[in-house]
Amino acid sequence: MARSTFTILLGGALTLTDRLARQLAGSRFVAADGGMRHARTLSVIPDVWVGDFDSTEETLLAEFAGVPREPYPAAKAATDGEIAVEAALTRGAGALIFAGALGGSRSDHAFLHLLQAASLAERGLPVFMTSGEEEAYPLLSGEIEIDLPKGSLFSILGLTDLFGLTIVNARYPLTDFTLPFGSSRTVSNVAEGPLRISLDTGRAIVLARPYDLSGA
Repeated sequence: MARSTFTILLGGALTLTDRLARQLAGSRFVAADGGMRHARTLSVIPDVWVGDFDSTEETLLAEFAGVPREPYPAAKAATDGEIAVEAALTRGAGALIFAGALGGSRSDHAFLHLLQAASLAERGLPVFMTSGEEEAYPLLSGEIEIDLPKGSLFSILGLTDLFGLTIVNARYPLTDFTLPFGSSRTVSNVAEGPLRISLDTGRAIVLARPYDLSGA
């Protein structure tokens, strides 16, 4: 089975930007419950629509009546987002984008999505999260590159102690740095263009704001 990029449509905020449109080009889609409303914004038809449908408007159900549904009871042992991820993996996903995973009215879900992204990255799956205006990338042992405009803001939030943290092409670079868990040292940095970040050991999330050039 050919492995594809799948975008999971979730219930948080999503703004269609030129950058988001480029990132989603060629992707297939899975909608999680009320995240289907973003299919309108993106003008896409998901492969499947999963969830307990407790946050889905009747008008949305009618508008996307032709999309195959996989309903689940409200009393279930996983979130609609987690179920959507498994649906994408079953269909051959080789990379995942969580669209609408940040912000929204449920901070518990947003935090969980950050943890899920890190967990999936540990399984070797390329993954990132986006609202269109803000992006999140798991940072594990190794190196990542993020193409950011000069002057855009980014932060690194450690989920553990971080050892051997190196940040290249930023206003405040670091080399082989040890960041204690809970430290704010790596919050509100400024990209000087495409970033390169490497880490010896630990887990973290890189939050980037490509349209926020207030640091320029």
